[in-house]
Parts: sequence; structure tokens; C-alpha cells
Amino acid sequence: MMDELELLKKDWKRKESELPKLSYDELYAMIWKKSSSIVKWIFIISIIEFVLPQLLYFIPSVKEGIEPYERLGLKNLMMGISIVQYLVVFYFIYQFYQRYREISALDNAKQLMHKIIRTRKTVKNYILFALSMFLLTFLLIAVGIALSDGDTFIHALDLEEKAMEDSIDNLKFVVVGLLIAVGILCTAFLGLIYFLIYGLLLRKLGKNYRELKRLEI
Repeated sequence: MMDELELLKKDWKRKESELPKLSYDELYAMIWKKSSSIVKWIFIISIIEFVLPQLLYFIPSVKEGIEPYERLGLKNLMMGISIVQYLVVFYFIYQFYQRYREISALDNAKQLMHKIIRTRKTVKNYILFALSMFLLTFLLIAVGIALSDGDTFIHALDLEEKAMEDSIDNLKFVVVGLLIAVGILCTAFLGLIYFLIYGLLLRKLGKNYRELKRLEI
């Protein structure tokens, strides 16, 4: 039995010695190339994520879905928030592009490690901002409904004007509650999508960072 184990050990060592051994520069080049590709995909996905919702506005049913908060008097507020959101999203997209350019031009492992940390932080801040703005939209509509008078509420949701005042208050309470619940659920679902897409890319970047750290030891 011992002889068989010794033979196995010798065979394993022989095979191990036959495996190609990469130099520091070759390993760094592999990690650099993978990191550059990951950041490029982060940049591409952020553009796709921005463009796709804009295309939805060409769908008539989506346009009709926007009308209720316009009737609630939130049009100017929502427009202002949308402008701020666009500016911030453009800023993040530009940052992703900058991170890609920076990583693509690096030739130093420590610099690459630093850029990987910066990229991961930028992506996390972007996700936090996107989820916050998404939830804020639902909350603003809920607040608009809660503060609206009976006539505005009826007009906003195309309700029958026969409703009594007390039933309108009850209905407003239900609608506000549903909006908040749906907003939280939709934000959680969107967060899951972000976790699956961006989280996968961030985990790969984290793995590259750890490999670079081992190279530097």
C-alpha cells in the first residue's frame, strides 16, 4: 500500500513539473486583460441600462402610465428629479469609461489594484443611487396621493365621482399603502438583478485583486 502511495506521489510531482509555469509578467498580463474586459462590460451594461428605459417611452401604454402623477401636480417635481437623475447617471457612465481607459493603460500591479478598488466603489455607489431613485419615484407618487384633495385624487386615478368623502379617504390610504409596498418590492427585485449582473462582475474584479495581491507578496 505504501509503495502505491509513493508511486502516486512521484507521478503527481512529475506531472506537476510538466505543467507550464507562468512568469510574474505573464500572470500580471492575464489579470490586467481580464480586469480591463470586466470594466468594459460594466461600461457597456450601464449604457444599455440607460438606453432601454428611454425606449419604453415610445410605447403608448407607458405614456398613459405616467399621466396619474402629472394629474397629481407632480409633473414639474418629477421632471426636476429626472434631470438630476440623468446628470448623475451620465456622470457614472463617464466614470465607468474613465475606469476602463485607466485600466487599459496601466503597466503596474499596484496601480491596477488601486483602480480595481476605485471601480468597485464606483459601481456600488451607482447601484445605491439607482435603487434610491427608483424607490423615491414610488414614494413621491404616494406622498402626492396622500396630500391630494378628493377631486384631484378622483381625476388622477379616473375614479367615479359618486364616491363619498369617507370612502375616498379610505381608498387613498389603501392606494398609498399599495404604492409603498410595490415600490419596496420592485426596488428589491431591481436590487436582485443588479446583484446578479454587476455583482458577478464585481466578484470577478475582487478575485483579480486578490490574485494581484498574492503576486505582490
